[in-house]
Amino acid sequence: MRVKPAALLPGATLGVLSPASTPKPDLVQAGMDCLNRLGYKTVLFPHALDRGPLYYAGTVQQRVADLHAAFSDASIDGIVCTRGGWGSAELLPHLDAELVRANPKVFVGYSDHTSLHLWLAREAGLVTFYGPMVAADFARPDGIDHASWGHAMGSDEAWSLCSEAGLRMLRPGTAEGTLSGGCLSILAESLGTPYAALPASADAPRILFLEDVGTKPYQWDRMLLHLRYAGLLKHVRGIVFGDMHQCVAPEDEAPLEAAILHALADFSGPIAIGLRSGHVESPNITLPLGVRVRLDFTVAGNPRIDFLEAATSF
Repeated sequence: MRVKPAALLPGATLGVLSPASTPKPDLVQAGMDCLNRLGYKTVLFPHALDRGPLYYAGTVQQRVADLHAAFSDASIDGIVCTRGGWGSAELLPHLDAELVRANPKVFVGYSDHTSLHLWLAREAGLVTFYGPMVAADFARPDGIDHASWGHAMGSDEAWSLCSEAGLRMLRPGTAEGTLSGGCLSILAESLGTPYAALPASADAPRILFLEDVGTKPYQWDRMLLHLRYAGLLKHVRGIVFGDMHQCVAPEDEAPLEAAILHALADFSGPIAIGLRSGHVESPNITLPLGVRVRLDFTVAGNPRIDFLEAATSF
């Protein structure tokens, strides 16, 4: 059963957390200032700026405590992570699914937080948001895509993403399904664990979004093969890849696309690439995970993703 969090409207209070690595305090403050200018209130949680052990923003227990406190606090309307890095997967065995199910709310993050998106979908059925983070994006000039943020967080109107969002068609076709995915390396590494993504089914097909950072063509090929062998693509109807500028230089984009198509030679659905969500230097697009979408990759030069339902409740 899917659970949609309450709409996140201006005036809402956002909890700012660091479930993974330590952020830079000045960037966190700049990001919170941006959120405040957008009309939100922000609350920095106790361990969000902790340094250590290692590269973590506090111990496992401290990071879990912040996340549990943010979900259980009725004054907090949504949760926005400061940055990714590494560490979210450490929290999974210690998270309280019953607490989250009793207190559904907006959760925003990307990269390493793919682990949390998978867990929140699997254990609580929660619609979550693969979108801009406080220190990584809200702190940057033009770091967020305001249109997709507004549509995802607080609109019940239909909306779409097309070539203006960076989309380019690799294989034509149309498809419908529930949007899922995230950072490919985190998704692939979860396979074989109790915290892997639940496979799609014939009755509940999926559209898969995949992006990453610093990942070479042969690594994309290898990890996509891993997903195929694990059966994760069996009931996937279409795939959208992210902006690859954080993975390869412009001259290497053609070999990367060739590697992707090689890995997906037996996949029959439509494929697009270039969506500016996740690891990007341009305005970061917010994607609601767990909602129904339609891919229309039939018009040359203008592939389109249509969001068929609201991501939040009103």
